[in-house]
Amino acid sequence: MRAVIATTPGGPEVLSVTELPDPEIGPDEVLLDVAAAGLNRADLLQRQGFYPPPPGASEVIGMECSGTVAAVGAGVTGWSVGDRACALLAGGGYAERVAVPAGQLMPVPDGVDLVTAAAIPEVAATVWSNVFMVAGLQPRETLLVHGGAGGIGSFAIQLAHRLGSRVITTGGTAEKLAACAALGADVTIDYREQDFVSVVAEQTDGGVDVILDNMGAKYLDRNIDALGIEGRLVIIGMQGGSKAELDINKLLRKRGAVIATNLRGRSVAEKSAICASVVEHVWPLVSDGLVQPIVHGTFPLAEAGAAHALMESGEHSGKILLTV
Repeated sequence: MRAVIATTPGGPEVLSVTELPDPEIGPDEVLLDVAAAGLNRADLLQRQGFYPPPPGASEVIGMECSGTVAAVGAGVTGWSVGDRACALLAGGGYAERVAVPAGQLMPVPDGVDLVTAAAIPEVAATVWSNVFMVAGLQPRETLLVHGGAGGIGSFAIQLAHRLGSRVITTGGTAEKLAACAALGADVTIDYREQDFVSVVAEQTDGGVDVILDNMGAKYLDRNIDALGIEGRLVIIGMQGGSKAELDINKLLRKRGAVIATNLRGRSVAEKSAICASVVEHVWPLVSDGLVQPIVHGTFPLAEAGAAHALMESGEHSGKILLTV
């Protein structure tokens, strides 16, 4: 099969297509003929040599994909050859074929085409598990989403809005903020021109209930400032660095919580449980068109380097896909 590999740690130019053996599946796995794969920030880190796959996972980059079932393991039930599916992966998505634990395979939601389905698994699992399963966002509570125009941000805005929560989001251009407002954001903040802590103070009665943060260290102290009483800060990325000082006294006064999570490194059982919950709670909204995957554009597999360069530029809104 054809697959994209990083020949050495480095920039987008190190990505190239090579021939690799087809993956072999275990008794509890499914072999998927890949139609498309979604890009994620973690893919860039892996290419740079900073984020190796978990033990036993494929060295091929790619944490989500869509495709058609080509074979099923002896212990797999509920899936048959020819079924259309999308999958949450520990690795291997940038390829023509990938082996997937059956529990991390999800049906393509009604009304979503097979290629677009590759844009959903990682964002849906990340948003649902962190904002709702972990942070417990409730209707009428307020969610602050950093980077609302990205794949995760655009999904988080829609899902929180449809489930009855108020949404505040940050973005870097007027066009991106307009897109966030169209998705359901109640308040938009230009982080280049405005201080999000000040805007939150103006727009809320004491702060937000949940923050979904992909910046990490750079925003830590100001995120605590933006939290309301018993607020929950969920950190899912380190685009703004990995080390910062935490004012524990400030956090204690707010009875707040800081939660750092990682989806890729969880066990198959944990990821399978998250996928099952996503299918139960999120898929009906997607099938009804109430929550939609936002796709910026697609690149053929051979142009993975160009796709990575676009993601690094920050000039996109929504997901970037590789088509196989």
